[in-house]
Formats: sequence, structure tokens, C-alpha cells
Amino acid sequence: VQLVESGGGLVQPGGSLRLSCAASEFTLPYYTIGWFRQAPGKEREGVACISSRDISTYYTESVKGRFTISRDNSKNTVYLQMNSLKPEDTGVYYCAAANVNYAPVVACDPTRVAYWGQGTQVTVSS
Repeated sequence: VQLVESGGGLVQPGGSLRLSCAASEFTLPYYTIGWFRQAPGKEREGVACISSRDISTYYTESVKGRFTISRDNSKNTVYLQMNSLKPEDTGVYYCAAANVNYAPVVACDPTRVAYWGQGTQVTVSS
């Protein structure tokens, strides 16, 4: 099972980035999947999660209206579009999947994650 993130980088406040997560070795459509982040000195938190079936979503409060999670099951890929980025969005962003089709709000609990990607750094700074 492998999840590979891409798309991180350095961006100025107010800018945008799109993260991608490509899954291999299992069929992504059957799993709830999400994005997590960890800032220096802080615990890892669920940012956005999306279900496998009805495409329902969950967002942590601080990113609502700015971030959008989506998935393309035909490509085994999940995306996180991040707009209006703020310095507090800085951190390592991880793609992760559950092995149970949890509701997104449950899947965004790090203790529910079965598979983690290696992470991609996002830095928001002027």
C-alpha cells in the first residue's frame, strides 16, 4: 500500500497550492481518504476528508471556505486545493486513508488512519 503526495512548496500569504495524492496497490474508491497536517511542535490534525461513496466531505474549521478536497477514482488520486493560504497553514501535509469506509468526520481522526503517505512540505511565508 503506497500513497504518494506531490504539490507542496513555498507560497506567499494569499496564494494557492494544489496537493495531489496518488494511490497504488489498492483500489482507492473503496476507502475514505483525507489530508492531515503537522506544524512544528504541534500534533498532527485532520484537515479535510472525503468519503468513498457519497463523496461527503469534512473540513476542520480553520480551512472551511479556503480548502477543497476532491477525488478522481478513475485515476486513484485525491486532491487538496488550497486557496487564500495563511502562515498558520504551514506544515507537513500527509495523505492518509482508512481501511474502513468511515464517515469523513471520523476518518479525519489520526487514530483512525491505516495508511500514511510520506508527507509534503507546505510553507506559507512572505
